[in-house]
Amino acid sequence: MIFTPWTILILIAFGLSLLAQFRVKGTFNKYMKVAASSGLIGAEAARKMLDENGLNNIPVECIRGPLTDHYDPISKAVRLSEHVYYGNSVASISVACHEIGHAIQDKVNYPMLVARHRLFPVINFSSGIAPLLFLGGFFFKISGLLLLGIIAFSAAVAFQIITLPVEFNASKRAKDYMIKLGFIKNNEERAARNVLGAAALTYVAATLVSVLQLAEYLWIFNNNDED
Repeated sequence: MIFTPWTILILIAFGLSLLAQFRVKGTFNKYMKVAASSGLIGAEAARKMLDENGLNNIPVECIRGPLTDHYDPISKAVRLSEHVYYGNSVASISVACHEIGHAIQDKVNYPMLVARHRLFPVINFSSGIAPLLFLGGFFFKISGLLLLGIIAFSAAVAFQIITLPVEFNASKRAKDYMIKLGFIKNNEERAARNVLGAAALTYVAATLVSVLQLAEYLWIFNNNDED
């Protein structure tokens, strides 16, 4: 590992990222034990929220694996993990409605989601070549390769930054509809906020790590250029 003035900050941010992931699992497990007063399971809440927004054609499917919940914009389907699909807890409903938030964003062409979709093919390419460009530029002392690596990595950082408002907006839509449609009561709102907030924290921490890494790469490039 190359130690720079940024290394300690990156390690701290990486530690925060790990803590955020543990917090997500802990928060989810905690509120999985708190049954929602509405009695709905995640799949039912998801279906009702979809129908409320005229998305009757989007199926809600069950998939294996913990925290594998997602909205597939290509297949136009919401996929929920077994604990969320069949669970009647505040956590299950919160996660299910968050994914419906993404489906609604897709329907209304939410600008940040559109930008993320357009950037995705670029990320698939740039994330694969960036490490090779960095290694080649560093070991062979070719500043041009380092710069190309930085540009490629910058696309990945931009993708993560754009992801933040996408996730926060989906959570806001989820919370608003959970209250509006009676999925949760007033005394359950805090639990829902904790579940959604813990998930959002992982994206914030991951973005912080990437931004600091980009700053480190720029520092290395500038110092190599001076040499």
